[in-house]
Amino acid sequence: MRHLLKNLGLYALAAWASLTLNFLIPRMMPGDPASAMFARFAGQLQPEAIAALREAFGFTNEPLWNQYLTYGANILQGNLGLSVAYFPATVTEVIGTGLGWTLLLSGVGVIISFLLGTLLGVIATWRRGGWLDSSLPPMLSFLGAFPYFWLAMMLLYGLGFSLGAFPLRHAYSDMLEPSLSGEFLLSVAEHMVLPVTSIVIASLGGWMLGMRSTMVGVLSEDYISLANAKGLSQLRIMFHYAARNALLPNITSFGMALGFVLSGSLLTEIVFSYPGQGYLLIQAVRNQDYPLMQGIFLTITLAVLAANLLVDILYIWLDPRTRAR
Repeated sequence: MRHLLKNLGLYALAAWASLTLNFLIPRMMPGDPASAMFARFAGQLQPEAIAALREAFGFTNEPLWNQYLTYGANILQGNLGLSVAYFPATVTEVIGTGLGWTLLLSGVGVIISFLLGTLLGVIATWRRGGWLDSSLPPMLSFLGAFPYFWLAMMLLYGLGFSLGAFPLRHAYSDMLEPSLSGEFLLSVAEHMVLPVTSIVIASLGGWMLGMRSTMVGVLSEDYISLANAKGLSQLRIMFHYAARNALLPNITSFGMALGFVLSGSLLTEIVFSYPGQGYLLIQAVRNQDYPLMQGIFLTITLAVLAANLLVDILYIWLDPRTRAR
């Protein structure tokens, strides 16, 4: 428990550091969001409007420490400022439009690849020398060497464009309105097949090889020999004794993967024109929307910290030895 409390302090310090950097970096760069907005609407805004825009974006003539306190208070209230590209919408509102789609797409992809890769790693190691152990690791390593977006483009061209088996773009049919109807949910599922498949194929090998590597060491432990000597069933030994103890390193990687769910599908979303965080980030870069970029990066940072905290809690549950620390 002391270990968990210590990590809570470290995560709080990391969150404060990320917030501080998020505040300082835009103010150290040339220009400001108000100037970018004024240039974007050249000829449509009066020169005196730039002062009001600077105040709206938080770039005032007040001392830096005062701006920092105001920024911190706004963050605690969930106010990330105004978006340049989607003005006058707030950054929180804009991020909210894409956050759900990214969580759905990347979350499903990461969870499927983790569960399937871990299971394949357990089975392949338990039956060392079999066809799974001989063929899957090199094949999945080869596929994992390709980036997500390359696999996404191949799937898009082969299964989407050439065969017409799956939709080419967007999160659902343009003919439907978002709802909880069966038709809409089916459309969402169909549009997810190709992007999720590209994420799973690219990451499956890493999960399998990681689990296989740990399982090889666990199978040589004395408690596995003792379990065999006691006549326990092979399934119980494989999953309850071997896999459970070998799972800890993969749990750490899973936590990191969950943290990067918000950013990991960036290029996949672009390939499939999926309306998630990746699409929003591209729009922010194109329009020099620094507040939106800040908001997205801050969301990713906090997600990574939250995922690591979740991993620490899972460690306490999976490994009783950590409870004494």
